[in-house]
Amino acid sequence: MKKRVSQLHEAETINADSVTFPKVEPMVTRQVAIAIDRLTKRFEDVTAVDDLSLKVEEGELFGLLGPNGAGKTTTINILCGLLEPTSGSVVVGGYDVQKFPGRVKELIGVCPQDTAVFSYLTGKENVELFGNLHAMPREKLKQNTQELLGKLSLLEDADRRVSKYSSGMRRRTNLIMALVHDPEIAFLDEPTVAMDVQSRHAVWDFIKDLKRRNKAIILTTHYMEEAEELSDRVGIIDHGKLIALGSQNQLKDRFRAENLEEVFIQLTGRRIREDV
Repeated sequence: MKKRVSQLHEAETINADSVTFPKVEPMVTRQVAIAIDRLTKRFEDVTAVDDLSLKVEEGELFGLLGPNGAGKTTTINILCGLLEPTSGSVVVGGYDVQKFPGRVKELIGVCPQDTAVFSYLTGKENVELFGNLHAMPREKLKQNTQELLGKLSLLEDADRRVSKYSSGMRRRTNLIMALVHDPEIAFLDEPTVAMDVQSRHAVWDFIKDLKRRNKAIILTTHYMEEAEELSDRVGIIDHGKLIALGSQNQLKDRFRAENLEEVFIQLTGRRIREDV
């Protein structure tokens, strides 16, 4: 009996050196960077955001699309802590925006819809001002400023006053100001408006680099080709409500459309909207 048990043990022994195991890729679990739960915002008799819920993961670029007055900028302002919601909750970087606004602002970078630069300062001075507001170490601020000005082709004009800049140069400066402190999460509200084709493509490359560095990004834009070029997933809102959510291919298949613009027109119509 002992001999038989010994033989069984010998038979069950495996020489690992003689066996080739299949390569198993490790599972990558991405954390939720932004969580919006039943968010509603009313201004008197106008409901700007209506029961909005969605999540954005680390390393994801989420395209938030909608006609003028759909609620995109209101949503961004709530995510940044600039507006209080009427109801619902928003968690950014693991922090409730209403309870921990200071911690949230340390984690985010915001490029607003309207260009916000100081015209009497140079481009470089504008960027350094915002870096100092974030209490960045001097050498890190210097390094980031030079690097970002170079990436967005503003290094040669860095010492010119912004009052002499074109509208596209102002927008690029604004984007650098928003991201000079290397935030984990970026809110980009129509960052390429008024830019020429060359500038827009430079900004696209810049945003793609943010994705590669695992930043979570919410992008609003009226340029459907921009959303197609950059977005991992898209959410379309109208009258404050989320009316479509998914990857570009999912939405195109669902609505039998050739591109994202066709999906958008099907859902929101052709009537011209005005900002409210």
